[in-house]
Amino acid sequence: MSPTLAKSKADRALQKRPIFPFTAILGQDEMKLALLLNAIDPKIGGVTIMGDRGTGKTTAIRALADLLPEIEVVAGDPFNSHPKDADLQSEDVRQRLQRGETLAIAKQPVLMVDLPLGATEDRVCGTIDIERALTEGVKAFEPGLLARANRGILYIDEVNLLDDHLVDVLLDAAASGWNTVEREGISIRHPARFVLVGSGNPEEGELRPQLLDRFGMHVEIRTVKEPALRVQIVDRRAEFDWNPYKFMKHYHAQQKALQRQIIQAQRKLKAIEIPYDMRMKISQVCANLNVDGIRGDIVTNRATRALVALEGRQTITVNDIQRVITICLRHRLRRDPLESIDSGTKVQKAFDRVFSLSANLPAY
Repeated sequence: MSPTLAKSKADRALQKRPIFPFTAILGQDEMKLALLLNAIDPKIGGVTIMGDRGTGKTTAIRALADLLPEIEVVAGDPFNSHPKDADLQSEDVRQRLQRGETLAIAKQPVLMVDLPLGATEDRVCGTIDIERALTEGVKAFEPGLLARANRGILYIDEVNLLDDHLVDVLLDAAASGWNTVEREGISIRHPARFVLVGSGNPEEGELRPQLLDRFGMHVEIRTVKEPALRVQIVDRRAEFDWNPYKFMKHYHAQQKALQRQIIQAQRKLKAIEIPYDMRMKISQVCANLNVDGIRGDIVTNRATRALVALEGRQTITVNDIQRVITICLRHRLRRDPLESIDSGTKVQKAFDRVFSLSANLPAY
């Protein structure tokens, strides 16, 4: 590719739409880390981001979707089916492959789908045209938001205010990775594997425990107090608002570098293993904290491996586990109904005691 053609291609990429670059976001390191780890390993299970208004929650999530590398999909498929992975293919694509058809493959950006608080169940799950099914004998299905979000990001702003019936739908899809729509004896099933990201202000209400536990990570963010950093944040936002494309071009090289880092981390992930004694200690921390189930153990292991892959290393250290264990466990601690989610102090104390970082800490 000639330098001129490469330059014009980069310029076209910059002109797609003005989105604040992920690498230009200042502060909120815990939130940025949680989002990156979920991008590397979506099986971590998503993240809830709870904190003050105006702290960049939505900006960061949109920036992450814009940062992620393009994915291969079956051209024209409404479910973003994977060309090779059967677990990420719709029934129609599977049948076409069984018939020996050669499927056209396209590349597209990772989609970020917004789930509105007032959405109906049909809008989320999709609808079946019963009349057409009865008269023409075909399964006429209008895909919903879960279909569009397959292999992408499903974002719920004010997730703590989501209606209970939508919470139940999301729980089913998140647990199985599939969405099933049944109407009048007709059933349609399609893959629904997505990174579930929710944000909200805890002052407006807590999440239902059933939904909270489904999120792999929980991040708490607070308004930046340091005046110098606040000025930097304001200046960057003003610069972006004044000339967004120039601002994006300034961070283009950093964005591409981070994107390559994510791709390399995704490739390295399977080769990274956590030593048995470290896995034992992670489970001991979870047991000492009375964490229900084993999701906490699984997510902490996955997050640790993703962190090491992100930083291009092969060897896992105790510090790696310490950096992720709080955001993996703080929302899983048993608490009284009137208590808020622990900031992470209990998790860190349990971690220190099990990993012998402080021998004088009392047992729980």
